Amino acid sequence: MAAILATASCGASDGRSSADGRTLTLAVQGAPNSFDPVELTDGTQAYVWSSVYDTLLTYDNKGELRPNAAESWSYSDDRETLTLKLQDGMTFSTGDPVDSAAVKATLERTMKEPGPNRFKLAAVESVEAPDASTVVLNLEKPDATLLHALTMAVGVIGDPKTLDSERTALDPVGSGPYVLDGATVNASKYVLKKRDDHWNAKAYPFETVEIRVIKDRTATVNALRSGGLSAASVETTQVDRLKAAGFDVKYIEAAALAGVALVDRDGTRVKPLGDERVRRAINMAFDRHKIVEQLLRGAGKPTQQVFNPKSDAYDPALEQTYSYDPAAAKKLMAEAGYPNGFEVHMPSLFFTKPFEPTIDQSLAEIGIKVTWDPTPPQNSVSATTSKEYGMFLFVEGITSTPGEVQAYLGSRNVFDSTDPELTTLLEQVNAESDPAEAAGLYRRINAFTVENAWFAPLFFTPRSWATDGDVEFLGDGSNVFSTIRTFGPTG
Repeated sequence: MAAILATASCGASDGRSSADGRTLTLAVQGAPNSFDPVELTDGTQAYVWSSVYDTLLTYDNKGELRPNAAESWSYSDDRETLTLKLQDGMTFSTGDPVDSAAVKATLERTMKEPGPNRFKLAAVESVEAPDASTVVLNLEKPDATLLHALTMAVGVIGDPKTLDSERTALDPVGSGPYVLDGATVNASKYVLKKRDDHWNAKAYPFETVEIRVIKDRTATVNALRSGGLSAASVETTQVDRLKAAGFDVKYIEAAALAGVALVDRDGTRVKPLGDERVRRAINMAFDRHKIVEQLLRGAGKPTQQVFNPKSDAYDPALEQTYSYDPAAAKKLMAEAGYPNGFEVHMPSLFFTKPFEPTIDQSLAEIGIKVTWDPTPPQNSVSATTSKEYGMFLFVEGITSTPGEVQAYLGSRNVFDSTDPELTTLLEQVNAESDPAEAAGLYRRINAFTVENAWFAPLFFTPRSWATDGDVEFLGDGSNVFSTIRTFGPTG
């Protein structure tokens, strides 16, 4: 077996130790839809469920992959067998031991039941538990995204005795460092009490974590100023006001990516998109710097690529691929056979409305007329995955490089576009065990998506974390997974 990472310290997070009585009060905009492992989703609701559940692996605040519930992992030479060794002494909140059978049961349930995470285990053929502390995942083919998946919802461990019970949706039995307190009000306030018997208790310095669902940004700022919150993500326009009031504000340049997904690359629904010249012209139609200045008030980062600026895949040179040049774009459109442009429908989603006039104007300059189809919020996912639309505006949270490959070339590859060059690169990176070699392959994958105009990325949106004098934000944007381990006490 070729060991990827055998051991690492899983003690105090970032060198911080536990202190009695410390409380973190955090605001989020969305509540967990369910605590059932099959239904878990990423985003800010993960602040709650990632406190109740351990994940097998984790990313630290510098974006480095680390052990967690699994103290080590190793791949076979052909990278088709992944072996995980579990930490000693883990227990569920009920006191029952956590063992490989529980991991196997949770993984197999996610693989079997319909849910937002099942596709992330598509390469897993079977799961074995040869002894109480060993889990073996047998793969149909190598999958470089699997370790990333095990740091998120796919990697949680549920109690097999309660997984299928009604309580799991609202009050689950997990192995995580916290349990839900009776003061919790579902969809409004989640009160988490620390488990002193947790195997990694020193990594969690807050005795109590209270996560409040506050959808209104002004109400969030008011709660900060009144002392009702110790940390929250705030709009850029509020930063100066909060700094003047004594809050520390940590600015993360890239927390999410906004852009236009040009998914119908074979032209089956929108014929012009099957021509690379049209997709390149669309990229040249956007004045990204002006969009950031006018729509984001200068907060954010223009981009022509979909990968996190802090990732190994990101290449600054690719930002020069397309200049803002409507005249040259129109020339490309004419060469492709569309001198008068064409019409296209795009879904009008709850988060796209502020950007729609800018998209309209930019594309109209090169002859593309957009009709926005009103789409109810509950239909947002189906609208962008059902092949009804050949292109659509998206906002996607930043994640690790393997996760971004999975998102943009997997779930965002709605029309199942293929290319021999890209297929070869993906096969090579899936089979690669050397991190440096993998990083080079990821940069080549990134270059392919940019040069072939598979997307029209526009800008990275920032995030500003305001914290009071007792709490500090520890992240730098390398890892934007929503975990309370990105916060620590100042003293």
